[in-house]
Amino acid sequence: MDTSMITTAFGFEGYRVVKHLGVVRGITVRSRSVVGNMVGALQTMVGGNITIYTELCEHAREEAFNLMVRHAQQMGANAIIGMRYDANDVAEGVTEVLAYGTAVVVEEVRA
Repeated sequence: MDTSMITTAFGFEGYRVVKHLGVVRGITVRSRSVVGNMVGALQTMVGGNITIYTELCEHAREEAFNLMVRHAQQMGANAIIGMRYDANDVAEGVTEVLAYGTAVVVEEVRA
């Protein structure tokens, strides 16, 4: 699936939804390592962007996104609309990241 056909909106200009296939999701659960926590603690003392945690969050979002896309492809979708992310703490230092949206089949509107 072309990632340009994934949107937080509920449609694409120049395309129409011809079939709704249902909700798709990708979920990953990540934890920080002991080393990561130590580096994060040091960066916290200095202030500013805590890059070790930023990288962890970015990797978790990317993994959840890719799982969602794979789920949509298995359903026969060529697009995802209404895409969102959600994140929750599952336990101390353990975070779940969920990417979800509606799998659809779209076709280009010809003038």
